[in-house]
Amino acid sequence: MVRNIQTGRFERSLAGLTAVGSIVTAVEIYFEHDSASFGNKLMWIPVALGPVGAVAGIAGVFSRRLAKTALPLASAIIVANGLQGTYLHARGIHQKPGGFRNFRYNMEMGPPLMAPLLVTMVGGMGLLAAILRREQ
Repeated sequence: MVRNIQTGRFERSLAGLTAVGSIVTAVEIYFEHDSASFGNKLMWIPVALGPVGAVAGIAGVFSRRLAKTALPLASAIIVANGLQGTYLHARGIHQKPGGFRNFRYNMEMGPPLMAPLLVTMVGGMGLLAAILRREQ
């Protein structure tokens, strides 16, 4: 693994993992938000960003230029949306009866607080891939 990082091969692998992670999380988000009937229109944004991250990740595997431009741009948007989702999920837990005083119950029955952080992690992988050295 260290050798792959030193030679620059890891950058392409991480871009590919960003593409796969974007699709997997977008599908999961779709099903979770669908069970909530997409009650808030903002719930569509992370679903729409999944294919954007996948295309940017695939482009980053094959093109050095896109790995340094499109991938970090798409990844930064995904990170920002993941942080926004964490705020919105925390707000949703707070709006449940008892709010944060009834945290354990509301955490289990309300929106999953940690789920948007997974999206943030996928975006973070793309940002990391963009700053790593590329193999020659």
